[in-house]
Amino acid sequence: MYKIWAKTIRNERITKSHIYKHEGKFDIRDFESMLPKICEEMDVPTPVILVSHIRNFDNFGIARFLASDFVEDVPFDFFTLEYVKEQTGRIKHLYKEYLPVD
Repeated sequence: MYKIWAKTIRNERITKSHIYKHEGKFDIRDFESMLPKICEEMDVPTPVILVSHIRNFDNFGIARFLASDFVEDVPFDFFTLEYVKEQTGRIKHLYKEYLPVD
């Protein structure tokens, strides 16, 4: 199962937020079919997908769509998709049990 955090941002504030959950393993080839489903669930128009969006999502786990990437006028500045990584096991601590004294 994988999760995608979708959010709309206006004036550096999140205006809408939604976590899209899907069973199975994520494959970047599913990006184009996944995006319309997320947009429909959030009641947001579907943006134009560029190669740079797919490449950024594949390499960095995040894709940012500008308002100019939409055909319609939208009430936000950015639409962002972010891959949510599942935490497994314990959190690694940098200093483990030793903290430097100031």
